[in-house]
Amino acid sequence: MTAVQTSAEQSGVTTGQDQYPAGAQVVVRDEEWLVRSSMPTEDDGTRIEVVGVSEFVRDQEAVFFSGLDRIELLDPRETALVMDDSPNYRRSRLFLEAVLRRTALPQSERRLALAESFLMDPLPYQRRPAELALSGANLRPRLLIADVVGLGKTLEIGLTLAELIRRGRGERILVVTPQHVLEQFQHELWTRFAIPLVRLDSVGIERIQREIPAGRNPFTSFKRVIVSIDTLKNTDQYQHHLEQIRWDAVVIDESHNLINRGSLRNQLARTLAPRTDALILASATPHNGDAKSFAELIGLLDPVAIRDPESYRAADIEHLFIRRTKISPEVREQMKGQWADRGPSHSVHCPATPAEEKIFEELAAVWLPGEGGTSVSSVPLFPYTLLKSFLSSHAALRATVSARIKTLEKKDDPQGTAAELAALHRLSELAADLTEADSAKFAALVRQLREEIGVGPGSDERVVVFSERVQTLEWLADVLPAALGFKGRAARDCVRIMHGGLSDEQQMACVEEFGLADTPVRVLVTGDVASEGVNLHRQCHQLVHYDVPWSLIRIEQRNGRIDRYGQARPPEFRALILTSEVEGAKDDTVVAERLLEREDQAHRSLGTAEAVTGLYRAEAEEKSLIQDLLRGRTVDEALDARRSGADGEDAGLDDFLADFFGPVGEEAPPADPTESTGSTPTPGTESSGGRAAASPVLPRLFDSTAHFMDDALREVYPDARERLELDRDQQSGLLSFRPPTELVHRLKALPSDYLREQRLRERMLVTFNRRLAEHSLQRARESSTSSWPEISLLTDLHPVVEWLTDKVLVGMGRQEAPMITANVAEPIYLVQGVYSNKLGRPTVVKWMGVTWLEAAPRRPAEGLVDDDMVSLLRRCGVGPTMANPLRYREPGPLRADLPHVLDTAEAFLNTHRDAWDEPLREPIEQYKRRLGTWRQPTLAGERTKERLADLADSLLTTGRPLLRVLAVLVPDSGRKKDDGGPPLVSLTAPAASPSRF
Repeated sequence: MTAVQTSAEQSGVTTGQDQYPAGAQVVVRDEEWLVRSSMPTEDDGTRIEVVGVSEFVRDQEAVFFSGLDRIELLDPRETALVMDDSPNYRRSRLFLEAVLRRTALPQSERRLALAESFLMDPLPYQRRPAELALSGANLRPRLLIADVVGLGKTLEIGLTLAELIRRGRGERILVVTPQHVLEQFQHELWTRFAIPLVRLDSVGIERIQREIPAGRNPFTSFKRVIVSIDTLKNTDQYQHHLEQIRWDAVVIDESHNLINRGSLRNQLARTLAPRTDALILASATPHNGDAKSFAELIGLLDPVAIRDPESYRAADIEHLFIRRTKISPEVREQMKGQWADRGPSHSVHCPATPAEEKIFEELAAVWLPGEGGTSVSSVPLFPYTLLKSFLSSHAALRATVSARIKTLEKKDDPQGTAAELAALHRLSELAADLTEADSAKFAALVRQLREEIGVGPGSDERVVVFSERVQTLEWLADVLPAALGFKGRAARDCVRIMHGGLSDEQQMACVEEFGLADTPVRVLVTGDVASEGVNLHRQCHQLVHYDVPWSLIRIEQRNGRIDRYGQARPPEFRALILTSEVEGAKDDTVVAERLLEREDQAHRSLGTAEAVTGLYRAEAEEKSLIQDLLRGRTVDEALDARRSGADGEDAGLDDFLADFFGPVGEEAPPADPTESTGSTPTPGTESSGGRAAASPVLPRLFDSTAHFMDDALREVYPDARERLELDRDQQSGLLSFRPPTELVHRLKALPSDYLREQRLRERMLVTFNRRLAEHSLQRARESSTSSWPEISLLTDLHPVVEWLTDKVLVGMGRQEAPMITANVAEPIYLVQGVYSNKLGRPTVVKWMGVTWLEAAPRRPAEGLVDDDMVSLLRRCGVGPTMANPLRYREPGPLRADLPHVLDTAEAFLNTHRDAWDEPLREPIEQYKRRLGTWRQPTLAGERTKERLADLADSLLTTGRPLLRVLAVLVPDSGRKKDDGGPPLVSLTAPAASPSRF
């Protein structure tokens, strides 16, 4: 028995440690399969996802379990050495490159590998969340991204997921978002990063459940899913299904909605958090002002990060939390030219009409009397509800009055409510006959839209109009078109309405239509359902507050819909301020106008208005403000009192929250980009050919993915012009082809709308040219039919690239390695060595050149190892210009040395294992020490502690290395010693600095 694992040992049949690295070939049920990913299970051994290689199962996807099937990972000592007759050894070079690409980056690789390859601007601040997630500061990639509105959290999430996928830690992804941003999020991840997510909105999940057998888990049908939190929070329906799935990564957007313990959203988060490796939470407003609630959110990421949920500091969780504002130094410097500065918030004064003044008089006299007066209402806050309804519109006032009358009429105390009912009926009469002609705000809105902004027939200008009240939105949508001069069909199409009462499909359709340049929509009237997460800036830089929310946070959230990364024009904001001459009237100048000014001041000085009140929730801000108004305070007095602690608030709490909403994440990154990203800006990524140099993090033989794909197409489809109807535009870099059946099968993971609208099953348009891809994306936004681009950018993650990579891999026969005649003095075996942890993830990956020297009279037998295979290949002349002399070597003697070569490789790996393990071992040991000091009085807490301790241990390297022979470099038997060619490469030469064994 040699030191190398036997076939049975490597297949997991006789050992407890199963290792099936991505890219390896296995034999199951007498068929050959290519491993996509593997993960240990509690009961059935290792779960491996594979795609068929041999003819009978070719391109079929399957899942096997080592505890149920015999999975044979082939013995490297039985590797067959074969000849390669392809020009320039193209087949061999492609095979080696494909193995490099399909091998997951090891856990020890902290640098970003793919940051330069996506359709996003090279902004280091947007890379920092991914860097933090991979830094090893936390046990697992778990992070709260709390950048303020508009900085690009979706891009930061996409880059983090892409890096996890490249590390083999992103096969199964679940993204949970509010329903109105499902398509927007799905669109960004596919068009920017080539990460396909299957959208399971309310219709989609019903369709899947109809198509699969009764009782089957719908989340097993697709590996990467995006679903609405409103759909998923139905724990009665989905709890069992979710408990049966383990995810590689879970993303929960707008995660501040998870805080309230006991809520359905909180229950959902607590179900998902322990069932995923990576967890990314995102929220621009992650804090509700309560330290204990915020600790609950952080506890989803790491239960032991906070010992005392009522007393902790920002430094305790800095490895889990990142937050920047638009004025943070790194953002401000990097954003120059990428994001137009916002303009001021204009207050448009609207003097009340006579009919409105009568209502102001009634409200001031009966409902909100001045000092010493008593309101007719027995509910202190209700008069302000009436006031806010009226300040919105007469339609909203009528709805509020009607609802209150119905409530009071149901009560058993008619005498106690008689006065209020009488007052309500008077208000109802005053509002009954009001129309748009009686609305000062409506008249001002029409003037602003037509005269100041330029909305109307024949104009492309677009505006988003916000209101808190559904009745106001519905009324505006009904009367605005005619007032703006639209007639006929144009009147039906120029305005769209969006509010929380619409289905998720209707909300997504509103957002998409407003974002497409060629659609006839000119005005979007929307409620605050659109104030979180929705991009409205693509075709719009004008926003009107028809009514102003009594919350600084909500005002900022609204403004952030058009004031965000990618906005080309300075955003402009207007607020309609209803004014009154009635003495004691609380018109919009009392609250709304002052809040607008304070939000603008806070945004420009602090970068965000969220910390001004110290309440961190829009609902809490409004309630607190109304209570202060009842006490007789002004808006300024109320806001300043909150910050100074004049109301008896804990000043220490204010300081505590300032740690989170002030300096966290504001340090500028290193000046040298390689110091923070591990890569340098890639020249040529914007060129017409898009042939970017490979990232130094990734071992590559080809200088770009474009060159790899070019050669792969020539090798796999030499008749591609006829067979695939391939057409290539050399000038623009556009590739057009008909996808073969096996690729069409893989495309099912792409967004269904994209597949259907672009007819991808019939023809695909792809490119490596980033400018062309960006232009296609922009052109799609200007389309009236689809926001999906016609041309997609080819990245390492794109299904087309993955498909060709797999085709190259299976082009080499079962357990075959090519012999390559190269510029070497003695045979050099190319060997891959992989150490893994108990979870089956690689912790160390080494690419080696190994030579075995037989014993000689003056020298004992010995092996030599060079662990930089890529550099070695270049020194040996292996590249696109090398010649294939077609002089074949007898493989027998070379195969006889395989056991010695593999023993040498394993000895080398074992010698250096501890040193390679050190960067992994230290943070794991630190976490275990922290875990040891964590005390939990409950049984559930102790079980959590045990689970985390087991998890920490499972991340350490374990077992023996998995070895694989990839190729053999052999000397040219036809070359003469003094032919004047380049010197032969030998691992015995001092310059090679080999390790001897």
